[in-house]
Amino acid sequence: MGVMERVATRRAPARRAKTVERPAIEADRLLRGDCISEMAKLPDGCIDMIFADPPYNLQLGGDLFRPEGGRVDAVDNDWDKFDTLAAYDRFTTAWLKEARRILKPDGTIWVIGSYHNIFRVGASLQDEGFWILNDVIWRKSNPMPNFKGTRFTNAHETLIWASQGEDARYTFNYKAMKTLNDELQMRSDWVLPICGGQERLKRNGTKAHPTQKPEALLYRVLLACTKPGDIVLDPFFGTGTTGAVAKRLGRKWIGIEREESYIEVALERIEAALPLDESSLTIMQTARQQPKVAFGTLVETGYLAPGTALMDTKRRWKVVVRADGSLQGEGGEGSIHKMGATLQGAPSCNGWTFWHYEVDGGLKSIDALRQTYLLANEP
Repeated sequence: MGVMERVATRRAPARRAKTVERPAIEADRLLRGDCISEMAKLPDGCIDMIFADPPYNLQLGGDLFRPEGGRVDAVDNDWDKFDTLAAYDRFTTAWLKEARRILKPDGTIWVIGSYHNIFRVGASLQDEGFWILNDVIWRKSNPMPNFKGTRFTNAHETLIWASQGEDARYTFNYKAMKTLNDELQMRSDWVLPICGGQERLKRNGTKAHPTQKPEALLYRVLLACTKPGDIVLDPFFGTGTTGAVAKRLGRKWIGIEREESYIEVALERIEAALPLDESSLTIMQTARQQPKVAFGTLVETGYLAPGTALMDTKRRWKVVVRADGSLQGEGGEGSIHKMGATLQGAPSCNGWTFWHYEVDGGLKSIDALRQTYLLANEP
């Protein structure tokens, strides 16, 4: 299976259950309506993975303003308002019941949230029989500051990853994640920037959606625990980040959304299959010492597309970049460092300075591209 491999849980059943034929369903489509009622129309066990970004129930007490007087474009939409915490819990339980029913026995679910709701969602997940595999911290490299100065800056969100049960055989592409992270095990704290530049979708000069997630986040989630051809369901589709990334990675998708303004944006976006671009270069700042960035980060954020050819300065060796940041060529496959060393017959190699890609008729080092990424996403 290469880098796309299936890994069983630590207490996998001794005997694999007989394969059950699941009904084929139409994918790559957006369902208009309430997520609970629309999921109820889907057959049992038809979805490989669910990514859910439910309402956070922020309970904001009035408008929030920046120090200079500008109003913060926060989440104050009706879809995020619930009368009580008990009402929110009932809503959470209802959509999780349907999610569990339509998810395949070996499927997994990801739910993202903030401190306002994620702990309540986590309890509901366990109450419904899901088995939590990880909680992942998305640490935002460029978070919005706390303008009132009354609390710590909210610089992260939490994702919960869960399977159908303790003994479920779920997909986890361990090698892909390790390669994406420069041959280090992928940790449960991910540093990625929030949406900015042209990735932040707008309509009439304002945000098309207040909580749009960056494509890099979905790229990592889908690459981690799905395979090409898998069906990914997003019951809170919004502006279609899940669908756009699924299309990029060769996965099938189903979205559910009731807000017509979001539906219009999502369909346009997926039709164009817009990848992350380099528009964030417009916010470049003075160079200074930056945190380490893995080669896989350049791939998942769209700075270097899968399929790009890399070569040394003398063009003696040529390899191709794969979706997980690994390289493949006549000499085999591996990370940027491993492939450079293997082809040269050397004990080690700094892949950042060894490998180059073609641009404007010349060669540019991937290290220069790394520096571009660091400057564009400077905290």
